[in-house]
Amino acid sequence: MIVKVNKKHTNSKNCFVCGTENKESLKVDFFEVETKEMVAVYFSNDSHISYPGRVHGGISASLLDETIGRAITCLEPDAFGVTIDFQIRYKKPVPVDQIILIVGKITRNKSRLFEGEGYILLKDKTVAAIAKGRYMKMDVNKIAGEGIMNEELVLVSKPNDPKSFNILEEFSYESN
Repeated sequence: MIVKVNKKHTNSKNCFVCGTENKESLKVDFFEVETKEMVAVYFSNDSHISYPGRVHGGISASLLDETIGRAITCLEPDAFGVTIDFQIRYKKPVPVDQIILIVGKITRNKSRLFEGEGYILLKDKTVAAIAKGRYMKMDVNKIAGEGIMNEELVLVSKPNDPKSFNILEEFSYESN
């Protein structure tokens, strides 16, 4: 299913997953799509391997956790998610040296907590890993400290930012 990008999300300068100035960062970009899902774009490379040719499972978990946790901003732009519980199932290896999509969506939204699901989609449109998690909503200033995030968050637009993505039409952690 082709979904249109509504907007690109900000990156943090120092985040492990999306950091623009962190030399160890995965350099992930996040996009909110018309279905109110979050899509992350990650270029896998040799610095993130476990076994030759395979991305480390911890990297996959980080990608899914961050994408699901950020998906709440599609519904509540000022909310940030802090992980309470996270489960992942690995279905196949994530190869290196290719663009990987990570998709996260909210499945339950309460006043202080939310739940979400996500998957890693490979170039051949197969699912490499699925995850679900529970998160607490927190104000970013309570997480990072008053005023810090104003300096930390940056929007980095690139000429080749995607305008749409081809993602799965339906997805559920429980049915996989």
